[in-house]
Amino acid sequence: MLDIRFVRENPDLVKENIKKKFQDHKLVLVDEVIEKDAQLRKTQQQADELRSRRKKISKEIGKLMGQGKKDEAEEVKKEVAQIAEQLSELEVAEEQLREDVLKNMMTIPNIIADDVPLGKDDSENVELQRYGEPVVPDFEIPYHTDIMESLAGIDLDSARRVAGNGFYYLIGDVARLHSAILSYARDFMIDRGFTYVIPPYMIRSNVVNGVMSFAEMEGMMYKIEGEDLYLIGTSEHSMIGRFIDQIIDEKELPYTLTSYSPCFRKEKGAHGLEERGVYRIHQFEKQEMIVVCKPEESAEWFVKLYNNTIDFFRTLDIPVRALECCSGDLADLKTKSVDVEAWSPRQKKYFEVGSCSNLTDAQARRLKIRVKGENGEKYYAHTLNNTCVAPPRMLIAFLENNLQEDGSVLIPEVLQPYMGGKKVLTPSNKK
Repeated sequence: MLDIRFVRENPDLVKENIKKKFQDHKLVLVDEVIEKDAQLRKTQQQADELRSRRKKISKEIGKLMGQGKKDEAEEVKKEVAQIAEQLSELEVAEEQLREDVLKNMMTIPNIIADDVPLGKDDSENVELQRYGEPVVPDFEIPYHTDIMESLAGIDLDSARRVAGNGFYYLIGDVARLHSAILSYARDFMIDRGFTYVIPPYMIRSNVVNGVMSFAEMEGMMYKIEGEDLYLIGTSEHSMIGRFIDQIIDEKELPYTLTSYSPCFRKEKGAHGLEERGVYRIHQFEKQEMIVVCKPEESAEWFVKLYNNTIDFFRTLDIPVRALECCSGDLADLKTKSVDVEAWSPRQKKYFEVGSCSNLTDAQARRLKIRVKGENGEKYYAHTLNNTCVAPPRMLIAFLENNLQEDGSVLIPEVLQPYMGGKKVLTPSNKK
């Protein structure tokens, strides 16, 4: 969320930013919020003047009563009653105007970084760099669920009967591999100086409203019926929510945190051939990175975060690339974002396995996360988040890139301690 003063003083810049995001339908909100804000400030001024007047004449009533001038005091009391009635009307108007301003302000997108490429959707994202050599083997690579089934490692049919589409049972070595990757990711991030956290998996609506846009919430979040609780779509939600209404001592920054959680998402929309199996699902697990820092440090942390993901995948010898998200592909709170995509030898292309975002002070402003500087001045923190790894989708890249012609799957050296020393997974029909 932007600063209302910034919108008031830079309406043309805010409108130009909306155009860059191809959200022209929101242009009207800028003029509306400026008008409503002016009305709100005028109403607040009128209310303050009436309160001051009421306080002054209330003292007069006391004096008159003390002087025995009861009739005069009663006349002044009538004026107090009139002021109270006017105040009541103004306070109702003030509350409505405040709600209108806030609603519009939470819908106007954050200002994107100057170097964000312009484009309407993810098809216009820009490749920054590739890491590792993409390889297509001489033999045919099966669909990822077929690989898992050959390892006796997945049961989708039972999951559909139990919970419906978009769920799964992982079994045996595949389930162990899933957990091994998460454990390795946890230790990888701890070794890089991040503090490990397990957060709440449910959050209240005020936190939801603080960490994401209305459009994202509607398309992602599961609501707990009868309670003010939502299942998290990523641990970023509860991790950033941890600092709601807090004033952080500047000396404590930056907070560098890595969190584990299950994630729950509606995943509405088209589900094509390549999004079957465990690619687009309603529940998964993830190791996340969160940084809360000073504004002048967020650009540097942004680069560090997505490079952590690249380095993690390269230790598993999985080729990846970094994509700069274009303006139209940025969620409203993001000022800049880079997706990390892993190589799929079967599809002969890359697919998304993680996303890194700098939200500057957008979340902090919504959640009132402030920092107290050495001079006592308070300012809003910057927040960033990034995926380290999110299996089971990551398993697709892992299995395809480590599959051998005989159907076995090699276990990279860094994962072997987490797999009980196993170096290879063997198809069930060859054991």
